[in-house]
Amino acid sequence: MALNLYVVDHPLVQHKLTLLRDKQLSARGFRALTSEIGALLAYEIMRDAPTRPVEVQTPLGTAQGVALDGKKLVLVAILRAGLGVLDGMLTILPSARVGHVGLYREPKLRTAVEYYLKLPGGMPERDAIVISSVLATGGTASAAVRRVQESGARSVRFACLIASPEGVAGLQEQHPEVPIYTCAVDQGLDARGFIVPGLGDVGDRLYGTE
Repeated sequence: MALNLYVVDHPLVQHKLTLLRDKQLSARGFRALTSEIGALLAYEIMRDAPTRPVEVQTPLGTAQGVALDGKKLVLVAILRAGLGVLDGMLTILPSARVGHVGLYREPKLRTAVEYYLKLPGGMPERDAIVISSVLATGGTASAAVRRVQESGARSVRFACLIASPEGVAGLQEQHPEVPIYTCAVDQGLDARGFIVPGLGDVGDRLYGTE
């Protein structure tokens, strides 16, 4: 297994991913499951998040606890398919700031072309999670990570539903310092650059545009 790669193999995640793969699943069901898996991914990514001690008053006394500094976290979704995962992550990280990067893959050269970028201010003080639906060839992911790094983000991590071995290798070749979080590493890519067996076109399945 590649270094800096974290496959979330929790039975609940794997169960939901199996349901998500089913080509008979409705767009409504696909959106719901994508959001649920996104929340579980965020939970796993934040496992080693730094905390600070806080003191709170309960109805019966004083309790010592910890708090996350949500204002230091930014979730950067790759348009458009990353939005489904983003929605789930925001359910458990509601204080996180949100950025968007629009990239599409040029079909002949399979290179990433940027058409939109909007990030919060103060990126040098923020830890970023770049969110996509899949990690296929690695080109789009690498371009998104590079743009977030250019903003001066304090740290960058990458999260997706599924990945291919080629995508993992491609992203780690360009950005070996960036941890990758995914729910599965599939067999590989087909002639069109889609992950097999994969999920199909996640954007189309999310929004019913097939």
